[in-house]
Amino acid sequence: MIKTISLRSVLPEDEPFLFRLYASTREVELESFGWSEADKDAFLRLQFKAHQHHYATMSPEADRMIILRDGRPVGNLIVIRAQKEIRLAEIALHPEDRNGGIGSRLISDLMEEAKEMGLTLRLHVAKFNRAIRLYRRMGFTLIGDTGTHFFMERGPKVP
Repeated sequence: MIKTISLRSVLPEDEPFLFRLYASTREVELESFGWSEADKDAFLRLQFKAHQHHYATMSPEADRMIILRDGRPVGNLIVIRAQKEIRLAEIALHPEDRNGGIGSRLISDLMEEAKEMGLTLRLHVAKFNRAIRLYRRMGFTLIGDTGTHFFMERGPKVP
Protein backbone atom coordinates (compact mmCIF):
# COMPACT_ATOMS: atom_id res chain seq x y z
CA MET A 1 0.00 0.00 0.00
CA ILE A 2 1.37 3.38 -0.99
CA LYS A 3 1.55 5.70 1.97
CA THR A 4 3.33 8.91 1.05
CA ILE A 5 4.95 9.57 -2.30
CA SER A 6 6.97 12.75 -2.64
CA LEU A 7 9.67 14.22 -4.82
CA ARG A 8 12.80 16.18 -4.09
CA SER A 9 15.58 17.53 -6.27
CA VAL A 10 18.57 15.31 -6.96
CA LEU A 11 21.56 16.14 -4.76
CA PRO A 12 25.23 15.32 -5.39
CA GLU A 13 25.14 12.76 -2.58
CA ASP A 14 22.42 10.84 -4.46
CA GLU A 15 24.92 9.55 -7.04
CA PRO A 16 25.50 6.12 -5.39
CA PHE A 17 21.73 5.60 -5.11
CA LEU A 18 21.21 6.70 -8.73
CA PHE A 19 23.95 4.33 -9.92
CA ARG A 20 22.36 1.37 -8.12
CA LEU A 21 18.98 2.34 -9.58
CA TYR A 22 20.44 2.65 -13.08
CA ALA A 23 22.14 -0.74 -12.74
CA SER A 24 18.84 -2.31 -11.63
CA THR A 25 17.18 -1.14 -14.84
CA ARG A 26 19.82 -2.86 -16.99
CA GLU A 27 20.00 -6.27 -15.22
CA VAL A 28 17.87 -8.23 -17.68
CA GLU A 29 19.65 -6.73 -20.68
CA LEU A 30 23.13 -7.49 -19.31
CA GLU A 31 22.35 -11.09 -18.36
CA SER A 32 22.32 -12.00 -22.04
CA PHE A 33 25.91 -10.76 -22.51
CA GLY A 34 27.53 -13.50 -20.43
CA TRP A 35 29.96 -11.04 -18.83
CA SER A 36 31.70 -11.35 -15.48
CA GLU A 37 30.42 -9.23 -12.60
CA ALA A 38 33.51 -7.01 -12.91
CA ASP A 39 32.87 -6.45 -16.62
CA LYS A 40 29.20 -5.67 -15.98
CA ASP A 41 30.14 -3.20 -13.24
CA ALA A 42 32.72 -1.44 -15.44
CA PHE A 43 30.25 -1.22 -18.32
CA LEU A 44 27.45 0.05 -16.09
CA ARG A 45 29.66 2.73 -14.51
CA LEU A 46 30.72 3.96 -17.95
CA GLN A 47 27.14 3.99 -19.21
CA PHE A 48 25.88 5.69 -16.05
CA LYS A 49 28.45 8.49 -16.36
CA ALA A 50 27.45 9.00 -20.02
CA HIS A 51 23.78 8.98 -19.03
CA GLN A 52 24.35 11.61 -16.33
CA HIS A 53 26.49 13.72 -18.66
CA HIS A 54 23.79 13.60 -21.34
CA TYR A 55 21.15 15.14 -19.08
CA ALA A 56 23.58 17.66 -17.59
CA THR A 57 24.67 18.94 -21.01
CA MET A 58 21.73 18.28 -23.35
CA SER A 59 18.88 19.05 -20.95
CA PRO A 60 20.22 21.22 -18.13
CA GLU A 61 16.70 22.65 -17.64
CA ALA A 62 15.29 19.21 -16.81
CA ASP A 63 13.73 18.68 -13.41
CA ARG A 64 15.76 15.81 -11.96
CA MET A 65 13.93 14.41 -8.94
CA ILE A 66 14.31 11.61 -6.44
CA ILE A 67 11.09 9.69 -5.82
CA LEU A 68 10.52 9.08 -2.12
CA ARG A 69 8.16 6.53 -0.62
CA ASP A 70 7.54 7.28 3.03
CA GLY A 71 10.73 9.36 2.97
CA ARG A 72 12.87 6.54 1.50
CA PRO A 73 14.44 6.96 -1.98
CA VAL A 74 12.85 4.46 -4.36
CA GLY A 75 13.40 5.96 -7.81
CA ASN A 76 14.06 8.91 -10.02
CA LEU A 77 11.99 11.10 -12.30
CA ILE A 78 13.32 13.40 -15.00
CA VAL A 79 10.86 15.80 -16.63
CA ILE A 80 11.55 18.41 -19.29
CA ARG A 81 8.96 21.16 -19.52
CA ALA A 82 8.99 23.04 -22.81
CA GLN A 83 6.74 25.56 -24.48
CA LYS A 84 4.91 22.97 -26.59
CA GLU A 85 5.19 19.79 -24.55
CA ILE A 86 6.03 18.10 -21.30
CA ARG A 87 8.51 15.29 -21.80
CA LEU A 88 8.76 12.42 -19.39
CA ALA A 89 12.45 11.84 -20.02
CA GLU A 90 12.88 9.12 -17.43
CA ILE A 91 11.08 7.34 -14.65
CA ALA A 92 12.74 4.46 -12.85
CA LEU A 93 11.93 2.59 -9.67
CA HIS A 94 13.90 -0.03 -7.76
CA PRO A 95 12.61 -3.52 -8.57
CA GLU A 96 11.01 -4.01 -5.15
CA ASP A 97 9.06 -0.75 -5.58
CA ARG A 98 7.73 -1.48 -9.07
CA ASN A 99 4.16 -2.55 -9.83
CA GLY A 100 2.75 -0.87 -6.75
CA GLY A 101 1.16 2.17 -8.36
CA ILE A 102 3.97 4.68 -7.77
CA GLY A 103 4.83 5.15 -11.44
CA SER A 104 1.17 5.32 -12.46
CA ARG A 105 0.50 7.95 -9.84
CA LEU A 106 3.41 10.15 -10.94
CA ILE A 107 2.54 9.77 -14.62
CA SER A 108 -1.09 10.63 -13.83
CA ASP A 109 0.13 13.79 -12.11
CA LEU A 110 2.10 14.72 -15.25
CA MET A 111 -0.92 13.95 -17.43
CA GLU A 112 -3.04 16.29 -15.33
CA GLU A 113 -0.38 19.01 -15.50
CA ALA A 114 -0.15 18.65 -19.28
CA LYS A 115 -3.93 18.73 -19.63
CA GLU A 116 -4.23 21.88 -17.50
CA MET A 117 -1.59 23.58 -19.65
CA GLY A 118 -3.03 22.31 -22.94
CA LEU A 119 0.20 20.46 -23.73
CA THR A 120 1.04 17.00 -25.00
CA LEU A 121 2.89 14.61 -22.70
CA ARG A 122 5.61 12.75 -24.59
CA LEU A 123 8.07 9.99 -23.74
CA HIS A 124 10.40 7.46 -25.29
CA VAL A 125 10.74 3.90 -24.09
CA ALA A 126 13.02 1.00 -24.99
CA LYS A 127 11.17 -1.62 -26.99
CA PHE A 128 11.98 -4.34 -24.46
CA ASN A 129 10.64 -2.30 -21.51
CA ARG A 130 7.53 -3.76 -19.91
CA ALA A 131 6.32 -0.22 -19.10
CA ILE A 132 4.99 0.02 -22.67
CA ARG A 133 1.87 -1.82 -21.50
CA LEU A 134 1.37 0.73 -18.72
CA TYR A 135 1.79 3.65 -21.12
CA ARG A 136 -0.77 2.16 -23.51
CA ARG A 137 -3.25 1.58 -20.68
CA MET A 138 -2.78 5.22 -19.67
CA GLY A 139 -3.72 6.44 -23.15
CA PHE A 140 -0.34 6.96 -24.80
CA THR A 141 -0.13 6.27 -28.51
CA LEU A 142 2.83 5.30 -30.66
CA ILE A 143 4.16 8.19 -32.75
CA GLY A 144 7.61 6.95 -33.75
CA ASP A 145 10.07 4.07 -33.80
CA THR A 146 13.87 4.41 -33.78
CA GLY A 147 14.49 0.69 -34.07
CA THR A 148 15.43 0.41 -30.39
CA HIS A 149 12.88 2.79 -28.82
CA PHE A 150 9.29 3.83 -29.28
CA PHE A 151 8.19 7.47 -29.06
CA MET A 152 4.78 7.83 -27.48
CA GLU A 153 2.50 10.71 -26.59
CA ARG A 154 -0.72 11.54 -24.88
CA GLY A 155 -2.48 14.65 -26.04
CA PRO A 156 -4.14 17.11 -23.70
CA LYS A 157 -7.62 16.24 -24.95
CA VAL A 158 -7.46 12.54 -24.04
CA PRO A 159 -9.99 11.82 -21.25
